[in-house]
Amino acid sequence: METRVAIQAAFAPLPGQEAQVETVLRRMVGFTRAEPGCRRYDLFRTEAGFLLHEVYDDQAALEAHRAAGYFADYRRDIVPLLAWPITVTALAPLDAAAGNAAVDGVFGG
Repeated sequence: METRVAIQAAFAPLPGQEAQVETVLRRMVGFTRAEPGCRRYDLFRTEAGFLLHEVYDDQAALEAHRAAGYFADYRRDIVPLLAWPITVTALAPLDAAAGNAAVDGVFGG
């Protein structure tokens, strides 16, 4: 049974705040990828701003991520830099490629 939890979070910086938002998000990448339950934490640039694609072993791993002290710091730092609230979307994996050596080699899994 698949228990992995996947989400994506979209960030729209205020005009002129793109570099600061990127700095805050890159800091989270380092912290989060070190978490034992994190399988993917990939940061992308979009037309509107930034997108994080996140995959965790299970709901408990996601909750541990959100309970970390650096998560609270990130939220405090990023919210004033955004044009609107972070948009978080839960994803239901239908055909996830995690564990696929060819894909993981390209995307750093």
